[in-house]
Amino acid sequence: VQLVESGGGLVQAGGSLRLSCAASGITFGTRVMGWYRQAPGKERELVARIYSSGGSTDYADSVKGRFTISRDNAKNTIYLQMNSLKPEDTAVYYCNTYVWPRDFWGQGTQVTVSS
Repeated sequence: VQLVESGGGLVQAGGSLRLSCAASGITFGTRVMGWYRQAPGKERELVARIYSSGGSTDYADSVKGRFTISRDNAKNTIYLQMNSLKPEDTAVYYCNTYVWPRDFWGQGTQVTVSS
């Protein structure tokens, strides 16, 4: 299983970024995929999750209404559209999936939001 994130960077508060995660080594269309983030000195937390059908999603309360997770099963890729970014969104963002018996993670992509 390989997960490769891209799209991070430096943006001013109020700006937007779109993260991508390309997956390989899995039957992508059957997998729940997620985005997590970890800020310095804090635990890794769930940002958003999308189920295999693409119709069901979960979001952390802190990002609801600002972030949108989506997937393209033909491209084995998920996305995280992040709008109205805030300095507190600064973190390393990780792509995730679970394939028994463990979680798999990408290498992470840094998102920095300046005030």
